Amino acid sequence: CPGPQSDSAGKSDACEGCPNQQICATAPKGPDPGPRKNGLIKQFLKDVYWGELDFLIVDAPPGTSDEHISIVQCLDAANVDGAIIVTTPQQVSLIDVKKEVNFCKKVGVKVLGVVENMSGLAQPISNLKFMKITDNGEMKDVTEWISEYMREKAPEMLNVIACSEVFDSSGGGAIKMCNEMDVPFLGKVPLDPQLCKAAEEGRSCFADKDCVVSAAALQKIIDKLMETSGLSMTVSNGV
Repeated sequence: CPGPQSDSAGKSDACEGCPNQQICATAPKGPDPGPRKNGLIKQFLKDVYWGELDFLIVDAPPGTSDEHISIVQCLDAANVDGAIIVTTPQQVSLIDVKKEVNFCKKVGVKVLGVVENMSGLAQPISNLKFMKITDNGEMKDVTEWISEYMREKAPEMLNVIACSEVFDSSGGGAIKMCNEMDVPFLGKVPLDPQLCKAAEEGRSCFADKDCVVSAAALQKIIDKLMETSGLSMTVSNGV
């Protein structure tokens, strides 16, 4: 890759097949990528004094676009540790993610790993709402009846985690893609309504006992990332 700032960007033989070939070929050259949003990216990454940080995490939009090129350009001298790529299990998402992996390889950004988000719905069975279809086709809430029955007949079931596939993962999901593209797979994060609630209320899932499913999944991913990156950090008490 000649680099997005090169005059031959998007035009050289090395650019053939790159998902960003057209963007690189038409993007303005020079220190300022051009559009206002890219100018803001440059300002945040180059002009802001962040002070002492453990990590600076840039949450990039999906896909491969000029924003990603701007981020790579602005952080070129910062020795970026790498990129964590997030996908969902279905093929339509994995197609885009493969382009992102190829983009990182082209511009020399290490792929630290891939996370499969929304990997099924998982929550304690005691948090579920149970419905019954009546003879006239209406949905009747029978949650209280089911809960009472379990408390009396099978109380151990109240501690069981109920799981259900939300997106089609019959194609192998992120694990298969990582094996094919030779990039690390960090783990899966299920859909967890309690995690959504904690985020909306500004609470860390690690400090919320109700986020039992998602917090455990995220902790495993963090531990694996820290181990493979040669870093060490413990996430606890909402930190």
